[in-house]
Amino acid sequence: MSFEPSAGINLLYGPNGSGKTSVLEGVHFCALTKGFVSAADNESLSFSQDYFLLNSAFIDEDESEIKIKIVYTKEKEKQIIVNNSEIKPFSRHIGRIPCITFSPQEIVIVSGAPAERRRFIDNAISQTDRRYLDDLLAYRRVLHQRNALLVQLYEQSSPYNDMLSLWTEQLSRLAASIVSARIKFSARFLYHFKDLYSRLSNNEDPSVIYRCSIGKIITGTTLEDLYALFVAKFQEIEKQEIARAQTMLGPHRDDLVFLLNEKEIKKYASQGQMRTFLICLKLSQHRLFEEILGEKPICLLDDLFSALDAERSAAILSILETCGQSIITSAEKKELTKLNAISIESLKKNGAK
Repeated sequence: MSFEPSAGINLLYGPNGSGKTSVLEGVHFCALTKGFVSAADNESLSFSQDYFLLNSAFIDEDESEIKIKIVYTKEKEKQIIVNNSEIKPFSRHIGRIPCITFSPQEIVIVSGAPAERRRFIDNAISQTDRRYLDDLLAYRRVLHQRNALLVQLYEQSSPYNDMLSLWTEQLSRLAASIVSARIKFSARFLYHFKDLYSRLSNNEDPSVIYRCSIGKIITGTTLEDLYALFVAKFQEIEKQEIARAQTMLGPHRDDLVFLLNEKEIKKYASQGQMRTFLICLKLSQHRLFEEILGEKPICLLDDLFSALDAERSAAILSILETCGQSIITSAEKKELTKLNAISIESLKKNGAK
């Protein structure tokens, strides 16, 4: 199947199960090296198929073409080839094609566990800050090593080990850098979020707060101050960590708190309020990406209009008109202006291979 969307808002419509989301998955794979619905690469394979192949071409703000080819088979590692050069590690490709997504399953960002919100903020910052992604990957490796050592110390009933202080120092450096970036991102993000939310619901006051596992961070805290705070806190709880055989604080324990009228949204909000909140999170992410990168990300919006009334749908479309290229899926064709409607069935008939 081949697909060439227009530069503005594209509506890909057709019955459920007809392959609309698979088109978004393909674009997302080429932009961010993985699907946004399927958890694993092998889950993106068609039934009874042993491989998938994606060929794509993107045009950036400078009118330069970026050609991306992705090959995945069950037997071999996924290959990502950009402008005829294979990319390894895959993280080197993140940020080259900025992209935001929306799908109904992502409501867990608002209503689910803290890990979902950490994943949201990590994915967002990683597309705009190469150092953050490198620090995040390094943090995960050091955290794994430190936890393994804590298990060893627990099993040996040993109160101290020189290696623990070494891993603690490394983890504290990386933790300080990650937390600093998250706090700065959250502040800039909230500015756009409040503005956009007022356009979708003008009688509610939303807020986004970064909750750090080492406690409240005072405005103006430097990177070195954060590092010192982490080192001191780890020293305080060292015996507890050995007793529990796990690292008890750090960015992997932090959370984003979403509030609506000063009440935590996942505890008190309706499904409609949560969905509006999620959509606004994504649109705010788009605005911030454009501000930082000077380029409008691609919007991939799966089943955007379901459970939205006509007024709110119109408000979202008016925002999307300023967002560059968007691809929206829907079970039904929408008779709306400034919308390029494409039938998935016609794509399959005309572009099947």
